[in-house]
Amino acid sequence: MSEHSADRPGEVDVVLVKAGRTKIRYTGELLTDDGTRVAVRAPWAGSGVRDFGFVRFEPGDVFTEYYWRDRWYAVKEVRSATGTLKGWYCDITRPAVRSGPELVVEDLDLDLWRSADGTDVRRLDEDEFADSGLSETDPEAAAAALAALDELEALARGGDFAALLA
Repeated sequence: MSEHSADRPGEVDVVLVKAGRTKIRYTGELLTDDGTRVAVRAPWAGSGVRDFGFVRFEPGDVFTEYYWRDRWYAVKEVRSATGTLKGWYCDITRPAVRSGPELVVEDLDLDLWRSADGTDVRRLDEDEFADSGLSETDPEAAAAALAALDELEALARGGDFAALLA
């Protein structure tokens, strides 16, 4: 990312932090920021293909990402290069913080996947979350993370998931 990103309106640097270190940083197009929710569109920021078995993220994929300042999660709509909806990858995070050209999000290890047709909803990385020690070091954050995962799962399984992104 160029040091001049603040001079480029409509762009934001998404900084994903995990365990106190920057896990990934990439530039996205700022779609909206209403003061509570920030929406960003960005190409797949990983290198090469990431095959989870139930979905593949690959070069050309486009992510429309929704972050909240008052919720403990981020929802990422994933589309192929041709525009086909693959599904939604949801990260459990601390509430997002935007400062100038940066949107900083702290990943708390828990994730949720919802397929495009809604038939495949799965909780991910619960073992990583347990191993993170967050329940011991910050029990309030751990409780908020688990509550956020439960909320997202309920929405993904039959609640009004689409309303989150409207």
